[in-house]
Parts: sequence; structure tokens; C-alpha cells
Amino acid sequence: MVNYRYLGNSGLKITEITYGNWLTHGSQVENDVATACVNAALDAGITSFDTADAYANGAAESVLGAALKGQRRESLEIFTKVYWPTGPGGANDSGLSRKHIMESINGSLRRLQTDYVDLYQAHRYDHETPLEETMQAFADVVRQGKALYIGVSEWTADQIRAGQALAKQLGFSLISSQPQYSMLWRVIEDEVVPASKEQGLSQIVWSPVAQGVLTGKYVPGQPLPAGSRATDAKGGANMIGRFMNDDVLTRVQGLRTVADELGITMAQLAVAWVLQNDNVAAALVGASRPEQVAENVKASGVTIPAELMATIDDVLGDIVERDPNKTRETNPTRR
Repeated sequence: MVNYRYLGNSGLKITEITYGNWLTHGSQVENDVATACVNAALDAGITSFDTADAYANGAAESVLGAALKGQRRESLEIFTKVYWPTGPGGANDSGLSRKHIMESINGSLRRLQTDYVDLYQAHRYDHETPLEETMQAFADVVRQGKALYIGVSEWTADQIRAGQALAKQLGFSLISSQPQYSMLWRVIEDEVVPASKEQGLSQIVWSPVAQGVLTGKYVPGQPLPAGSRATDAKGGANMIGRFMNDDVLTRVQGLRTVADELGITMAQLAVAWVLQNDNVAAALVGASRPEQVAENVKASGVTIPAELMATIDDVLGDIVERDPNKTRETNPTRR
């Protein structure tokens, strides 16, 4: 079964393997398969589920809500997000204005078939809306009981500090950050993680297996596996593109000996690796098949000895992206 960790400086416990449905529910896989994956997550002891209103323009939330219907609500931790365009993409259908936040939380609750979400996250920082307006809207969402906690996603260290200062003035706290983080993408380590520790946030990290690259299934000089993320024309191929070169793929193959020494798969090694960071509360894992969920949860509780962590660094060498400015670059300047 999956271990629990506290989320930030709060009393909320979440499963350290959290099920995420980006690029799968409502898009990459059929609804019956998505429901089977959610059931597999529940069977494996996962109680935390992450989605967003923008995933498949609301369809991902709807699929997740239907899949979780009938479960004891108090036994689940449901997360969603707001920022990216939804609906027809009108002038106020994106961002973190009061109007969009208030309308979006109501839409998310309706699609998820619940009265509240446990965690409501700012999917990006909104440079076009005063931060005071955004944080006041989040405070009101919490006071209305529509969200129990508030988090952010892909915010810089300075944005986290500024947001937390306003949140505390308004009587609540930011408790989480959701960035990309993996053996290959470590841009949060120098700035975001120290700021988060200082401000009482922890990380819920996405893409711990680097969109599947760290599973080792992409081998230099060999055809792409049928049905893999790299062949997904609906968006997956674009996301994975930065890692699809022979240098990266060759170095990744060198991690097999580490996984073998630990008696785990390469995917499990990748998930276990991010969980070694004590500021990481959970690793988000998705699935296009139920058996993938059962395999991923085996990373929970795995400890990688210091000498093998050093070996991983040696194997990957200079292909690792560490530039903290990459977090800033994920923040659109306009919505």
C-alpha cells in the first residue's frame, strides 16, 4: 500500500503516489479504461487524485468525477487547478481574475460531482491580474468551503514568497507547489525548494518519469513503441520532445544497473528518486493501463542509498537541466 505524507505546513495527509489524469482522461484513453485506472489506483491504496479544469477542456474532471462516484468522499483528497483557457476561450475564460476563479471553481465542482475540493491550485502565475485580487478570490473560495487548501503550480520562488505573504494577511496559507521534477529536470532545486521550505509549502511533482523517458522504453536507434507518449499527436509528443535525443536516451539506459541493484523497474526508480527529496510530498503518476498504476505504487517506501543516488548523478552527467530560470519561462506573460 502507499505511504502518506503531510502536504506543506498543514495537517492534510496525501498519498505520496498521487494519481494524475493530464493527457489521459477525456483525451488519450477511452473513458472505460480511465475508470479502470482510477479503480486500480484505489485498489492500490491511492486516495489522492489530481486534475485540472483545462485538461481536455473539462472532460478530464468529468471522467474523474464519474469514476470516483460512490466512493466515501471523506476518504479522498481531490485536487484541481485554475488558469489555462476553458470553454470557448473568451476574454475572461483564463487567468486568475476574481471572475475566472469564481466561475471556474463552480464548474470544477459540478464536473467532479463534489461539494468541495481538498486542494485548489493556481495552474500558473497571472501577470495580468493583481496578485491581491487573486489571493482575495482564493481566500473567499476557502471561506465558502469550496476548497479546503490552496496551492500553486510552476510559480517562481519570488512569486511563492509574495503570494504567501498576502495569503497570510487574508487568513489562509499556501501549502503546495506543483512543478515538473525528475532526474532529468531539476530546475526547482536551487530556488523553488528552499523558498517552499521557508514558506511552509511542499511539492507535488509532475512528470517524475519525464513523460516516460525514464522508463527506458525509448532506445536510441530503435522505432518508437506503438501507443507511447512519443507517438501521441494530441500533445504528448510535443511535451516529450525535449528529451528525445540520442544523448539523453543513451544516458538513461545506463540507469538500468541501478534499478537492477535495487530490484525495481526503471519507472519505479524514477518515482522513488523524486521522493528522496524531503520537500516532495507526492509524485504524480498517470496511466493509460490499470497495470501501470499497480507497478508505479511499488515505488512508495523505496529508499535509494546515497551511493546509488551519486551513481545516478554520474550516469546522467551534464544532460540534466538545472537552470532555475526555466521555471520563470513556464509563466506566460499574457493570457
